[in-house]
Amino acid sequence: MEKGLEINMYQFETKEIEKAWPKIKGLVSVPHTKTQYNKMLKYLDDLIDEVGNDHTHPLAALMETIGTLIEIYEDINIPKPESDPISILKMLMLEHGLKQKDMKEIGSQGVVSDIMNNKRTLNKRQIQGLTKRFNVSPAVFI
Repeated sequence: MEKGLEINMYQFETKEIEKAWPKIKGLVSVPHTKTQYNKMLKYLDDLIDEVGNDHTHPLAALMETIGTLIEIYEDINIPKPESDPISILKMLMLEHGLKQKDMKEIGSQGVVSDIMNNKRTLNKRQIQGLTKRFNVSPAVFI
């Protein structure tokens, strides 16, 4: 392609994108608020339903792009859980607004305190209760 023609095509594409941008910028920009993030999650779910595993689908690249933008938001705004079970439990409690007294699945206040201070480890029954409460894999607490 000749250089002059290439520049004209670029200018044409830029003008077309500029016209479309107000309509699509909310879908192809990094979310900066929880509301924007939730909206993108919903749209990604819809795209996954539509595209599935079909990498040739016309919207497959859009689905991948939105997934990447969501990942960027999560990397910046959502703390990563530490790998030890008690740190994860503390994070889940914080996320759900729970205090030690709310953790009946573990046992009495004294038992909960011992576990939270790493004086005791979680047993099978406690892990099963926490798994149900937080809807996570038991592996999280092992």
